[in-house]
Amino acid sequence: MPGQTRRMLDSIVEQRSKGNPTLRAVTVTKLILKGIDPDRFTATSPDDATVVAKVRAIAAELGVKV
Repeated sequence: MPGQTRRMLDSIVEQRSKGNPTLRAVTVTKLILKGIDPDRFTATSPDDATVVAKVRAIAAELGVKV
């Protein structure tokens, strides 16, 4: 299903930041440092199984459910 990666990334950022813009920026930076740039994915981006697995692993590492 296209856009799954984007929805997962948005969920991670929202859960970690809880609406705080500073925490949002920090979370996005953490994702980039871990090799996933949220800006590269859109709602119509095709999902790659390896990227989805990596996002799930990052979410688990950050203590977030996706």
